[in-house]
Amino acid sequence: MTIVSEFNKSHLIERVKNILLKPVETWGVIAHEPATAKGLFTGYAAILAAIPPVASFIGGQIFGYSVLGVTYRAPVLGALVAAILQYVLSLIGIYVFALIVEVLAPSFGGYKNRTQALKVAVYSYTAAWVAGIFAIIPALALLSILGGIYSLYLLYLGLPRVMNAPQSKALGYTAVCVIVGIVLSLVIGGVVGLLGFGVISASGPAHLTSSDNGGTSGTIHIGGTTIDMDKLSAASKQIEAATNQITGNANGGPDAAAVAAISADILKGYLPQSVGGYSRGDVEANSGGIAGFTGSNVEARYSNGDANLTLTITDLGAAGGFAALASAFGVEANKETATGYEKIGKVDGRMTTEEWNRESKDGKYGVLVADRFMVLAEGRGGDMTDLKAAVAAVGSRNLELLAKK
Repeated sequence: MTIVSEFNKSHLIERVKNILLKPVETWGVIAHEPATAKGLFTGYAAILAAIPPVASFIGGQIFGYSVLGVTYRAPVLGALVAAILQYVLSLIGIYVFALIVEVLAPSFGGYKNRTQALKVAVYSYTAAWVAGIFAIIPALALLSILGGIYSLYLLYLGLPRVMNAPQSKALGYTAVCVIVGIVLSLVIGGVVGLLGFGVISASGPAHLTSSDNGGTSGTIHIGGTTIDMDKLSAASKQIEAATNQITGNANGGPDAAAVAAISADILKGYLPQSVGGYSRGDVEANSGGIAGFTGSNVEARYSNGDANLTLTITDLGAAGGFAALASAFGVEANKETATGYEKIGKVDGRMTTEEWNRESKDGKYGVLVADRFMVLAEGRGGDMTDLKAAVAAVGSRNLELLAKK
């Protein structure tokens, strides 16, 4: 059983649309429909909660974070672990928030019910999760304010309807829950910060429509971004495996089998001995993991006179489900400056990133292969043709075959 199938296939896309566009009517439906904690988490929260960390990871690696003209990009493995940690802690935070909603219910004239409280916690976060797509372009991350405000509004509407609290006490109930939510956010941010990761959360809905025709196929349009629901559905199996690892569930079934990262020693074999006139020098290999997730990374340095480049292959392993979610978003972005450009798009169906500075003659070119391998070339002193040739020398088709083994 896949995540989306537990939600009756088209339920996910319909629920997202309805809670955002028709919240009052939808809360009434939610209040009386049957639900389980497993269904709410694996069928809804586990998918949508991945959007902000996935977008932050992709955006951070593509554009980096700029402060006073200085751009910083976290190492790929470090950024990946940070994204996974943010994802895990956000799911834990949702559950704890639901407990608070349940415990506070009698104080505001409502009824204690764990499942109903989980409904409130999960669905009120929809706006923040969906709008996490803005983090793909870090400059738009401030739009998270919009998502936060709309999620508060959803919470305000949902508490009296789902927890049977009087409407007259809804504002106070919401205020106390919000205070608890802020504390939870600070705790989560503090944990991530203590581990040395800079994670930007982004949220805030723009305009949402759908061309879905009743099944799992179709698209959601958020501003100028299109979400491919076919790809989202396909990614759900990998996300289910990730969820099983997070919760320690060893009975995920064959469809939820976890994906182990390819050994760094094997990945070394995909680094070419030379690229054009560039000769290979030092080679490094690393691996790491957290909460059952593993990743591997190999890096080689090449030189050609005064020009040099670094070629990196990173396997996201089980977290490839997150990358698969990222590729479900048809994001294209272009940024022109006086000295160069930055852009993200797709080439031959694969997500690509490209950046170049004409004055300093440095830049990078990367390709996401099989929704799990990031192949990235960064160089100085040559030109973009050299970087693209280095990535091509790895062989995207070879990595796609490797992913199927």
